[in-house]
Parts: sequence; structure tokens; C-alpha cells
Amino acid sequence: MYRKKISKKDLERLQRLRLMDDDFMTICFDNYIEGAELLLKIILDRDDLKVSEVKTQKELKNIQGRSVRLDIHATDKQGNKYDIEIQRADKGANKERARYHSALLDSSMLNPNDDFTGLRENYVIFITENDVLGMNEPIYHIERTVLEHNVQFNDGEHIIYVNGSIRTDDSALGKLMSDFYCTKADSMYYKELSDKVRHYKESEEGVKAMCNIWEEVKNEGKIEASIENAKTMLRLGKLSLEEIAVCSGLSIEKVRELAGNKSA
Repeated sequence: MYRKKISKKDLERLQRLRLMDDDFMTICFDNYIEGAELLLKIILDRDDLKVSEVKTQKELKNIQGRSVRLDIHATDKQGNKYDIEIQRADKGANKERARYHSALLDSSMLNPNDDFTGLRENYVIFITENDVLGMNEPIYHIERTVLEHNVQFNDGEHIIYVNGSIRTDDSALGKLMSDFYCTKADSMYYKELSDKVRHYKESEEGVKAMCNIWEEVKNEGKIEASIENAKTMLRLGKLSLEEIAVCSGLSIEKVRELAGNKSA
């Protein structure tokens, strides 16, 4: 339900947003199969790809608990997995991160006792604001090779960097990158993207939804801050659980949960 009238400041902020802004992108693409399918068809240069599921901000963890949140996590009809990351800062698209994301995609595919041959293909795709690899190409494909014979290993792992700094109207990829930087739906090439941007920027329902999302994010930030404060007080060990609950604004049940996790 819509909670309050959107402010002029928030409306101006909304009009400045682009798909290259990862928060806006994750909102636009959540459960949006047509949009994810368009991205993958253009980036992979395939017409036969059919997406069956797409989710934004999906969390994956390793057995030690080190987690990552995937901007866009998609699965196709064959069970292949795709991670599409929007990175405006170069350091967020380093090769080690690409390797780690690929490993987590693999680990999420198999259940205990599953044979390794059950692994499907995985694709980690970084759409970057700058030319991170610095070779002036619009797109880079990283594949394992057998060096002695210069042939692909074909193990099903694929890492792709899309250079968002090359935005032209002479290729499908160039038009896609142009759309990622547009602030107005009418200026976009692809209807699948312009319709979604128009919905969140121009329709009453979409604008209200954005306002609610911003408020929820703000509230989540406050809760996270309260949790961190409570953890600090627990580490200091000078206050009772009841006193920590009062000081942090958390429920006593939540403080007990934090205390239990701390001692586990």
C-alpha cells in the first residue's frame, strides 16, 4: 500500500535514474522474464534462448557463509545459470570477483550426491560503466583454453565483460548500452526496456511503488543500524539483554537471538 505522497525531491531523483543505476535496474528486472531474455539474447548473440526464471538481489553463500548478492540471477529452459552484474565502479568488476561468482553459481546447481556431470553452463556477465579491461572492445569473452593446442576447454564456465562506455546505434549491443544510460523512456530503442522504465517513472502505480520501495529500504537501513548497535553492546558486555533492547529499539526476542548467535 502507498504510504505517503512522493516528495518533489524524490520525484526529481526518480527522473534522473537510469538502468545503469543498479538499484533502479534491480527493481525494473525483478521477475521480468522478457527484459532478462532481451539482455541475454543481445549479449550472447542468440535468438533461441528462453529464460524460465529471473530474480534480482538473489543471495548465494559458500559453506563458510561468505555470501554475495547477484544483481540479476536468471535460469533458462535448459537449467543454465546467468548472473548479470551492473558495475559503475571498476573495482567492483575485478577478475577475482568474477571467478568467485562463477564458483557460487556452480555450487548452487548440485545437491548432495549429485554427479558432477549434472552441472549446467554458467555465465557471469559484468556490464561496466568504463572499459575495465582497457582494450577498447565493446564486449569481452573470457574462456578457459588448453594452452598447448590453443583450443577451448569447454567446461561450461563463461565470463563476459560488456563495455558500457561504447554506446552506438549501429549494433544491437550498442543500442542496448545506449538504453542503459537513457533517463527517458521515449529515447530508448527497446520496447521491453522502455515500457518498464515508463511504468516506474510515469505511471501513478509505478511511481507509488518506487516511493514505497525507497521507504522500505530506508527502514531496513535503520533496522540494520540498530542490529549493529546491539551487537556492539553485546560485545562490550556491560548491559543486560533487556537494557540492550531498550537502547537499540529492538525486541527482546531479537536481542536474545543476537546473543545466541554470538555465543554459538
